[in-house]
Formats: sequence, structure tokens, C-alpha cells
Amino acid sequence: MISQYLGIESDYVIIGLAGVVLLLLILTVINIAQMRKLKKGYRVFMGGKNAKNLEDTLIRRLNQVDDLLEANAENRKNIERLFSDMCHTYQKMGLIKYDAFHEMGGKLSFSLAMLDVKNNGFIINAMHTREGCYTYIKEIVDGNSIIVLSEEEKEALNRAMGTGKTE
Repeated sequence: MISQYLGIESDYVIIGLAGVVLLLLILTVINIAQMRKLKKGYRVFMGGKNAKNLEDTLIRRLNQVDDLLEANAENRKNIERLFSDMCHTYQKMGLIKYDAFHEMGGKLSFSLAMLDVKNNGFIINAMHTREGCYTYIKEIVDGNSIIVLSEEEKEALNRAMGTGKTE
């Protein structure tokens, strides 16, 4: 009868419908297997927790993340402030010990250069004699002094700036 209305043999229709049913059965089996995997993963994830406990845990973790982000921002500000402050500290040092008077011995005199990152600072020169110790300080601006420097002071300054020779 179907062949009279559609012009197709009924055997072909039955075989086609059987193929579609078989394909749907295979897809159903695959879907059931995937659902079992999903349920197993869900049970492991929920492991002894109810929905309220899970929600509380997630909220607590999100608050911890927010706290960490705030702490990170505060740390970044502190690091920037420290780097800014370091520009004004003495970071470079050059020390030369010498005999101011050759008859003294022991290299009790010294020149000490202290500089910041921009080579600004001072040189202290302490000269030891039999009568006492005399100290002098000279200001350094951009690696130079307005007052003439002795050889020992120049060497201490060069060492502090990293351009001096080392013994």
C-alpha cells in the first residue's frame, strides 16, 4: 500500500527505520555511559558536603582571593616606595687607608666616600698624627667636589663610583 502512495517499496522503508532505531539505540548507550562518568565526578566533587557547605567554602575562598589581591596591591605600593626611598640613601662606599705621615706606620689615616645612586654624598678624611686625629668632610655632588681632593680622597671617590682601581 505504501508503494502505491509514495512510490517506494515498504521493505526499504522498514530497513531505513530499523537503521535509524539502531543509530538512536547506540547514541542512547553512549549518553548513558557519559552520564555515569559525570555522576561519578559529581560525587567525588561533593564528597561529604552538602550544598550549603559548598557555597560557604566557595564564598570563603573568593574572599581569600580578594584579600590576596588587596595585599598584593599594598605590597606593590610598598616596593615602589622603597625603591623611591633608596634613591636618597648612601649605597656606594669607597675606603682608602693610608699613612698620612710616613714615619707613623700602621695606616691609621683613612678617606671614606659615601655616595647615593646619583653620586651625591660626602668624603670624610681622617688624618692620624702623633698629636691627634684631624677629620675633614667634603661634599660630593654628581661625583665631583668643589674643594680640591687629595690623592687618597680621589681614590676613595673612584672606588665608591666603581671607576677606581682596587689593590
